[in-house]
Amino acid sequence: MQKAKNLKEYREELRESLDNDFLRTTLDNFAIAYKAGRANAFKDMDVKELINEIACSKDEAGANADALYKEFKENAEAAGIHVHYAKDGDEANRIIAQIAKDTNCKKIVKSKSMTAEETLLNHDLEAAGLEVTETDLGEWIIQLRHEGPSHMVMPAIHLSRYQVGELFSDVTGKKQDSDIDKLVKVARRELRQKYVDADMGITGANFAVAETGGIGLVTNEGNARLCSTLPRVHVALMGLDKLLPKLHDALRILKALPRNATGQQITSYVTWITGANECASAEDGKKEIHYVMLDNGRSELIKDPLFSQVNRCIRCGACANVCPVYRLVGGHKMGHIYIGAIGLILTYFFHGKDKAKNLVQNCINCEACKDVCAGGIDLPRLIKEIHARILEEDGHPLPNMLLGKVLKNRKLFHGLLRAAKWGQKPVAEKDGFIRHLPLIFSKEHSFRALPTIAETPFRDWWKDNKPHVEKPKHRVALFSGCVQDFVYPEQMAAAVKVFAANDVAMEYPMEQSCCGLPVQMMGEMKTSKEVAIQNLRAFELGAYDYIITLCASCAGHLKHNYPKLVMDKPALKLKADEFASKVIDYSSFVHDVLKVEEKDYKKVDTKATYHAPCHLCRGLDVHEAPRKLIETGGMEYVECSEEEVCCGFGGTFSMKFPELSAELLSNKLNNVEETGAEVLLTDCPGCIMQLRGGLKTRGSKVKVQHIAEIMAENTK
Repeated sequence: MQKAKNLKEYREELRESLDNDFLRTTLDNFAIAYKAGRANAFKDMDVKELINEIACSKDEAGANADALYKEFKENAEAAGIHVHYAKDGDEANRIIAQIAKDTNCKKIVKSKSMTAEETLLNHDLEAAGLEVTETDLGEWIIQLRHEGPSHMVMPAIHLSRYQVGELFSDVTGKKQDSDIDKLVKVARRELRQKYVDADMGITGANFAVAETGGIGLVTNEGNARLCSTLPRVHVALMGLDKLLPKLHDALRILKALPRNATGQQITSYVTWITGANECASAEDGKKEIHYVMLDNGRSELIKDPLFSQVNRCIRCGACANVCPVYRLVGGHKMGHIYIGAIGLILTYFFHGKDKAKNLVQNCINCEACKDVCAGGIDLPRLIKEIHARILEEDGHPLPNMLLGKVLKNRKLFHGLLRAAKWGQKPVAEKDGFIRHLPLIFSKEHSFRALPTIAETPFRDWWKDNKPHVEKPKHRVALFSGCVQDFVYPEQMAAAVKVFAANDVAMEYPMEQSCCGLPVQMMGEMKTSKEVAIQNLRAFELGAYDYIITLCASCAGHLKHNYPKLVMDKPALKLKADEFASKVIDYSSFVHDVLKVEEKDYKKVDTKATYHAPCHLCRGLDVHEAPRKLIETGGMEYVECSEEEVCCGFGGTFSMKFPELSAELLSNKLNNVEETGAEVLLTDCPGCIMQLRGGLKTRGSKVKVQHIAEIMAENTK
């Protein structure tokens, strides 16, 4: 058995991908084109409603999986099809090898199937002396290269036409042109005879419809139809998750699958197979069809209260299409067999924790995957839960344990931050940055400068500067988080000025602390829960209309995760629900609630662009408010390319994977500088730390500020 890689070895592999210029360019181009293509494909459709319908349908199917399988089996067998159940991948492979033996099959053609990749079917069939040929163009290419797919829908996206041309030259023994059309013709010529000679065709299935006992195949090449019709034996390998009650359920998914996968309204081929048909290649004229239904942990997943939602996955690959980390390193590093966000989850359940433990740490928690998932799966949460389970099984690293102990003790945590203010003086610069990296950071972290601890934390400033509002229109509580309390208190002070000018009475509960997201990102769910309880007890909810935070990450965590963290404590759960309902981000409060107007702000001759924090634009679905506030606050807003793509901070992610963080930051700053803007605005102190530190290292003159700061500066 291959030894599991440690994190250091895994990071070395990631560097290999970062040095692959072709891979980076290809994935960049695809990611940009995909976003536009998907938006166009879903135009004039209620995407959220469609996703909700798919989620409900798949949840119901999962809850009734046993009954659906029984119905599917009965109807399929009544139509002359043989149905087999396989508890795991090895059994599925044995069943298919036995079918080949019993039917005297020697040569097999196969269409693309991620389930077959999951079971490593080709290896076992070839070991049994069978000749197996992949017929999907991408799959045939990677089969010839003896490697796995790098994408669920586009398995060879990581290869250039020149690499494929060289490969085909070796295979055919004749120099081949690198022109794509000519390469496709070479593949067609080489594979054509394989279909004619094949005894068995193997396909996957996108749908298994219980009411008909039939299956559905969604493809862009004609090879799946050839594999399922020409050979005298057809075997379809599918997971239990493909079971659906009715054809209508499959057609609903079909509305989303091609649009979400590739931005197509429909694929080139949609094939429905119900019952065994005549076959000219069979001696008796009868075609033999077998369905192999694979469990391999799926039935346990379906029963899990949290992970049952994984059954909603329609295998569109969209979670990889939008993942900023996948975009940098590709599927061979961002997955084991299944790639992208869903791959990080399935790897743990299908292939074990050793294959998954490095992968799950490589999630930056930008929520792009959740935002685009056709099944509405909360992918980031599940990834963090798996990380936590692995830590429980393998033990908690010392840095995790130390940070957990510190965050659980607010006074200790704040005391250490206050002490750091004095300890940093020998290396602090006048502009608020640390001159030299602390010893705990390596040279790999030199891509950004780090900020100093503020001279006066916000909580101390508040005691002396709390404004008195005579006739308040709203009563709010301020949640600062740790960064705006101890690193960027001026951002909170700016918000206080704006709020006071708009008749908002404010309170700042002194017992509040870090929101707990950093430790949750590290997989420390227990500590995250304890920190959440600490903050919930700090706020007296009846006294406030809103709880406002200027940190998008804090807002998302407080609003979406706090109720989940205390689900086992009924009384606290009620408070957490009320707490979450009052949480609002700065821009939404100022724009949507206060409804500030341009007449109250000075016009300045300054161009400003914007970076959308991940947890604001996706986690909270806030898009318009901050951009409107830039103009309301007196500046000229200049749109930046890929404003809603992650800046690479991700809290502890940037410390664990500095190479990836640096690349994401570089892409972001290149886009910012191309706008010609003098100021870069955002709504998250973590993003400000990343962006400001990166621009400092570049020697750029672009100024990074929180939107609250420019509104305070330009208030009349």
